[in-house]
Amino acid sequence: MKLQDTVARLKRFQVDEKRRRVAQIESMVAEFSRIARELDQEVALEEQRAGIFDATHFAYPTYARAARTRRDNLNRSAEELMGQLQDARRRLDEALAELSKTAGPEIRDKGVESAEAAAESHKDQPARLRTARA
Repeated sequence: MKLQDTVARLKRFQVDEKRRRVAQIESMVAEFSRIARELDQEVALEEQRAGIFDATHFAYPTYARAARTRRDNLNRSAEELMGQLQDARRRLDEALAELSKTAGPEIRDKGVESAEAAAESHKDQPARLRTARA
């Protein structure tokens, strides 16, 4: 096997790893957002059940207070993951650029096209996740 082929395989592997990392972070953000929405619903239900909607009221339900805290922590974690997601996407773009530099024309065209399609499908997702959480 030629050295160029070995380097191209290594670069493709790195691109695949970066792509997996992006997908993993996106799924974590989506899961955190889903759980936070469920907790919102549970808080609203508990507040209705108790008839107390003011979190500072002395008789505010303990479960609702705990669910609010958990929801806030999940939202904070999701925001932190969004920063990691941007970094992971930047690294994926860099790996794609490296792949296109080192790969031969036939490999480059095939690998970059599929990688670009995957990257394009992921670019819109944070906006969708943010609107779903709101």
